[in-house]
Parts: sequence; structure tokens; C-alpha cells
Amino acid sequence: MARRALITGITGQDGSYLAEHLLASGYEVWGLARGQANPRVSRMRKLLADVQVVRGDLLDQGSLISAVEKVQPDEVYNLGAISFVPMSWEQAELTAEVTGMGVLRMLEAIRVCSSRGASIRFYQASSSEMFGQVSETPQNERTSFHPRSPYGVAKAYGHFLTQNYRESYGMFAVSGILFNHESPRRGAEFVTRKVSLGVARIKLGLASELKLGNLEARRDWGFAGDYVRAMHLMLQADTPEDYVIGTGRTHSVRELVEAAFVAAGLDWEQYVVGDQSLHRPAEVDLLCADPKKARTQLGWEPTVAFEELVAMMVESDLRLLTDGGDPDQDSSWP
Repeated sequence: MARRALITGITGQDGSYLAEHLLASGYEVWGLARGQANPRVSRMRKLLADVQVVRGDLLDQGSLISAVEKVQPDEVYNLGAISFVPMSWEQAELTAEVTGMGVLRMLEAIRVCSSRGASIRFYQASSSEMFGQVSETPQNERTSFHPRSPYGVAKAYGHFLTQNYRESYGMFAVSGILFNHESPRRGAEFVTRKVSLGVARIKLGLASELKLGNLEARRDWGFAGDYVRAMHLMLQADTPEDYVIGTGRTHSVRELVEAAFVAAGLDWEQYVVGDQSLHRPAEVDLLCADPKKARTQLGWEPTVAFEELVAMMVESDLRLLTDGGDPDQDSSWP
């Protein structure tokens, strides 16, 4: 009998890549979706026709219990969140409820389904944003947290809850502390996709400039398709442990911009304009992963290099805009 997985955040970048990976591995995959007529679900079905949908909401404890009871999953991947960091300042309470308390509600749903609770393996999508104002570089599983946004704070809450349920109830519950991971399926509001779309628009004569904030912020950027493999590997381990997932290499936003314009055969300095309004209230200047534990214990390695990733995104957005697609409607998904 096929193993069964339940994914929250199924309509997002990570959810789509994870569902593809699990389906290819022989799983029966279910996605948790909000609402009666969620337009993102219909778009997701075009890419992932074999995913089954169960209704539920991270804001509603009862719906999560019902979903777990209906699906009877072997594995639960909690990827659902308010994940755009700038939005977390504008809607801090909602971020806390979904990104933070949503973890508690899902853990409780698994726990109270007592007949299977002990055997369900749980993955929590933690974030490098929990490190924030870093105490050391690179960051590993023992590095202290100092989040610099409501999003980072909510993720830290969910991270510690996952540890607490593991220690208190003996649950197989783990967190993947994932550093920035991107793809052509990234939302148009994120800086990497904003850059790739901006470059594509300029290349096609649809725009004349690209406005950006802090060009000196540095991140550890990898390919989302690589990172979902790590999520799956964590739930196949003999013991539940948390892992840092990243490439171990950093690049500035400036380097991201340079690589994107090079991919399009353009000189970035002719088109990029600084915009102070796009700076964060509290900036996170440097995040860099130390993925040694994942490499040695899980055998995980990233396969897509930074320049390859950026070129992939630019080329995808050139095709998307040439074909008349709408980036805000997820039509960048193949």
C-alpha cells in the first residue's frame, strides 16, 4: 500500500515541488486547501493532477483534526504560512496566527488523533529568518535565534513548538531550517522573482527600469527542487532531528542582479534604480548556512548552482511574458 502524505501550503512553490517529488516516489499525496472555490487549487491541479485535496485551514483547529482523520497520513509536511517577510510587518497578527499558531494547531491535530498520532511523522518548515541578527557565521543547528521580523518570530515559535511536542509526546516531529530557496515558481513579490521578472520585462521592452532596495544584503540562495528532497529525507531518518538546509555560499542582491542581467545579455547598471522605501524596518544583512549535518547524516547535497538558478528563472520569465502569461496568476508554473 502506498505511503500517504498530507501537505499544507500545497499551492505554493515548495508544496508543488514536494508533491512532484513524493508522487514520483510512489506516495499518495493530499493537499490541504482553504475555501470552497480557491482559485489557486484549480491552477495547482493543472500541474499536479494526481494530488487529492482535503479542505482545511491553519486558522481552524477543528478542520485540521477532520483533515488528519480523513487522510490518515503517514507523513505531514507543514509548509503553509504567511511567507512574505515584508507583509509580516503589515499584517503581524495574521502572520502570528497562521505561521506561528498554525503549527500548534497542526501538531495538536496529529496528537489528538490518538490511534495514529504516534506513527504520523511531522515536518515543520522552519526558516533561516529565525537567525536574523546572527551571532555567528555560518549558521548551524546550534546557532542562537534573533529574528528581525514578525515572520521570523512566528517561525521561531513554530520551531520550538515542534521540538516541544517531540520531547513531550514522543512524536516524530522535525524542523528543516531552510535558507532561501528559489525557482521559476517563486511568487512575484519575492526579490529573486522580482529581479528575474524585471529583467525579462526590460529585455522585451516592457519596462525601462528595475527598482530595488538594499543591494548589499547577502543570502544563501538555492533551488527549491533540491530543498524538498531534504524535507523528505528528514522524515525517512531513524531518529527525529532538526537540520539546517542551504548551500553554504552567500551572494549579495547586487550579485543576483548582475547574474540576472548577464543571463539576458544586458548591463544592470543602466537599468537598476535604488528605492529607499523598499528597505526593511529591521534588515537582516547576512545569512549563510552550515549544512554539514544534512550532508553527513542525510546524504543531501544541492545540485543547482547560483548562476544556473538565476539563469533558469530569467529564461522562464522571458518565456512566460513572451507567451502573454500573468506572473501574479502562477502561470509561470510549467
